[in-house]
Amino acid sequence: MMAEDTVVVERLPLGASNLALGLVTLNRPAQKNPIDWATIGALQSILDDLAKDADVRAVAVIGAGDAFSAGGDLKKYIELQRSAEDFRSFLDDLHALFNFIQFDLPKPVLALINGVTAAGGLELALACDVVYASVDARIGDGHLNFGQMGGGGVLTRLPRRVFQNFGREVMFTGAFLPPEPWAQAGLVNRILPDREALIAAAVEFAQSVANKSPLAVANMKITLNQIREVPFQEAIAHEIAVTHNYCLTSHDAPEGLNAFAQKRKPKFEGR
Repeated sequence: MMAEDTVVVERLPLGASNLALGLVTLNRPAQKNPIDWATIGALQSILDDLAKDADVRAVAVIGAGDAFSAGGDLKKYIELQRSAEDFRSFLDDLHALFNFIQFDLPKPVLALINGVTAAGGLELALACDVVYASVDARIGDGHLNFGQMGGGGVLTRLPRRVFQNFGREVMFTGAFLPPEPWAQAGLVNRILPDREALIAAAVEFAQSVANKSPLAVANMKITLNQIREVPFQEAIAHEIAVTHNYCLTSHDAPEGLNAFAQKRKPKFEGR
């Protein structure tokens, strides 16, 4: 882990095994961890590696310093938005990253909101599967405060994750709120005292996932996120197809049943 890196990664061990939580830290604390083009590329590369690492059973994203991420680098936007081609390419790369987290990364991803979270930082959290926040976190959209509008998915994802009226008010007013109303609205799963408690809770979560079949976890995560975006009947059909294929073709499904019948601990192999 190098201090000058835009994004850094650690593998936190889960017990005595080789299994780990991949802890990804946005590492520009002086600038409130902006999500610029370089950060997007670094995040994509790191998450690609963690997705392929069989020993990593969950991923958590946190910010260095007193912010999770204050969003895009607005100073760089001045130049970026002068080129239609460059700005569209930036948005395409940003969406590719968030879509990868939500639909392709085969492990649960936790957003650990440890402070200020705005705009692209909120959009990153919305792409994650689980959100924990510290008591001193302040979360908002904030695009309209600077004459911008959400382009990284907040207009689409936020109404699907929280009560619509709550999401609309937050986006229109540009307000930054503590974690309690976000928990009541359905985005924040748990509120914890500080950064250390956030990381400890993420390790605890990863430990609970680590003894499950990695293949079943991956199928569940991807299916949950895919069917949320389609009509009900299509979602049900997709769920049936994925479950049928997993139960009838995998090693881990019958292994879990046999272990239950034989009163032993299952030996999942992720296949």
